[in-house]
Amino acid sequence: MTSVVGSSVAVLAYIPSPPQGVWYIGPIALRAYALFIIVGIVVAVVWGDRRWVARGGTKGTVLDVAVWAVPFGLLGGRIYHVITDWSTYFGPGGDPVRALKVWEGGLGIWGAVLLGGVGAWIACRRRGIPLPAFGDAVGPPILLAQAIGRIGNYFNQELYGRETTRAWGLEIFERVDSAGRLDPLTGVSNGVIEKVVHPTFLYELLWSLAIVVLLVIVDRRYAIGHGRLFALYVAGYCAGRFWVELLRDDYATHIAGIRVNTFTSAIVFVLAVLYFVLAKKGREDPASLESKDHTSASAQTEKTESEKTESNESEAMELEESEKDPAPRSGHEKDSPGK
Repeated sequence: MTSVVGSSVAVLAYIPSPPQGVWYIGPIALRAYALFIIVGIVVAVVWGDRRWVARGGTKGTVLDVAVWAVPFGLLGGRIYHVITDWSTYFGPGGDPVRALKVWEGGLGIWGAVLLGGVGAWIACRRRGIPLPAFGDAVGPPILLAQAIGRIGNYFNQELYGRETTRAWGLEIFERVDSAGRLDPLTGVSNGVIEKVVHPTFLYELLWSLAIVVLLVIVDRRYAIGHGRLFALYVAGYCAGRFWVELLRDDYATHIAGIRVNTFTSAIVFVLAVLYFVLAKKGREDPASLESKDHTSASAQTEKTESEKTESNESEAMELEESEKDPAPRSGHEKDSPGK
């Protein structure tokens, strides 16, 4: 009897998956995955800009850089995903066209960080600001955006782990279309539970939030700059991604028998730690963080104000001279004869 009750409690405690991840308003599809990515980007830009200004940077710089970094990051994330899951799109029975359908899910964080970094580098050079310092400001916000994006994986019923009987296991439902055919991506749950699995997306989400808090505390307590805080973000995320990958048994590309994301996490972790140890200590001079455009605009404003002041002073001097030395009378003007 006790075992039956315990089993019932465990089943009641399972985390249910959302019934669907896509809603339609007429012909328009609203996808939870895309929504949470957008929310994450907005949060990262707003918070990142505040952090950048607090470190001495110019307001609005983060948005300007994001215009370059976000498209590059999305492209890099998709390329990484397609390369590491090649057979799904180009293998037997694969559909190459699906490689272009980013809205269906599938963005690799390492590709996003790599190409997103290239986009940020281009923008930072255009603005005349140091990329490492910029990375320190936006590192925690980027990781928070990643955590928010993981909620989209929840709605897509993806990035989950091995089957489990743990009380916090995640129920994966069958999803079907209007004709009753299986449709995992755009279908609606029919109430049938396929399996109960480790919610690895949730593990990664919680781990990321913990690292965000840690980064903020470290940044406030110590004067960390020159890209070292960004390196801590990368190392912290890699450590979490490494153990999360060990809980997954879904299909994945392997290198020497190791899941490619586990392999990549280990390598990037080592590189991030090396950068943190070898990079310059301390923090940048706040004056070096002002964008070139802002500095030029300030200089031009000061020059204009100076010219106005000099012009006003010159006019005042001319007026004063004219009052001291009144103009002589014309030659034809003569004194009137006395009477």
